[in-house]
Amino acid sequence: MPWIVGVSGASGTPYAAAVLRALLAAGESVDLVVSRASRLTLLDETGISFRDAHWQHDLREWLARGADGKPGTFDVDVSGVRHWSAGDLAAGPSSGSYPVKGMLIVPASTACVAGVALGLSKDLLQRSASVTLKERRPLVVAVREAPLDGRTLRHLVALDDAGASVVPASPAFYAGATHIQDLVDFVAGRVLDAAGVGHDLYRRWRGDLGGARPTT
Repeated sequence: MPWIVGVSGASGTPYAAAVLRALLAAGESVDLVVSRASRLTLLDETGISFRDAHWQHDLREWLARGADGKPGTFDVDVSGVRHWSAGDLAAGPSSGSYPVKGMLIVPASTACVAGVALGLSKDLLQRSASVTLKERRPLVVAVREAPLDGRTLRHLVALDDAGASVVPASPAFYAGATHIQDLVDFVAGRVLDAAGVGHDLYRRWRGDLGGARPTT
């Protein structure tokens, strides 16, 4: 069974790319939903146009790009991905009878958070998240916004109460990051930790103070 990965319009498309690469590297299948707003963000952050008719080519180009924008950084096989148009409310993930392991929304905008918390189901991304919650499957929401106002905080509490895991896109520094990709991978790794998917994206805390310092 696949994992659904929803990409909303918040800044942070490198987080989504890192999660997708790690899922595929772990041998997982992915059902991908890229919202209309996220395509604008992707174009702005990477220069890549994500098109339904050419999604495999565009996805391959996206996932090959490092967090620093350098093309050809990664070699990724996207054959394990199935793409669903965000406007297709008859798609497989729109139904609870469609078998999936769960869903990861990365990054999650405040508009996406509100839509899922309120059950609006205005597009396939929100509908898939609502289905994931009602079927009691894992839902991980990687919210990316600052500052957070009271309305968004209440929406996040509602998602937590409904059984979702809320993972702020907030990188830590104890893992010894030396590159922007390390910071991105830390957030992606925490998203996958919340979903129970194995990975080796970051150095885990072992209780050794100073363990992240560079050695000479």
